[in-house]
Amino acid sequence: MSSKIRTNTNPRQIIRLRKKQRIRKKIVLHMGTISRLVVYRSNQFIYAQIIDDLKGNTLAEANTREESFKSLGSKKNIEAAKKLGSLIGQRAIEKKVEKVLFDRNGYEYHGRIKALAESAREAGLKF
Repeated sequence: MSSKIRTNTNPRQIIRLRKKQRIRKKIVLHMGTISRLVVYRSNQFIYAQIIDDLKGNTLAEANTREESFKSLGSKKNIEAAKKLGSLIGQRAIEKKVEKVLFDRNGYEYHGRIKALAESAREAGLKF
């Protein structure tokens, strides 16, 4: 992420990028000791990754573009986020990752992000 914000950038995106920078400052304190669960929301899909920052590897990933989400009507609503949270939680437990830092990527802890986090906790992840 570049720290430079251009003048023609969407104002909502500027706010999200500034929040993201504040969140990252807090996460950097624990980086390398605990893996990080990163969430990204696009207009059509939701993505989640568990990243080991010390090695620079992605340990587990899931998104709503996968075949298991074909049965859902929408791939960007709260129900899809709940299913995605449980899926990323299961994949993390399979990789023996139990504790993570939740990087909400500048998004508010509300709606789809909150649903994903709560279902990941129910699947066995500890934040």
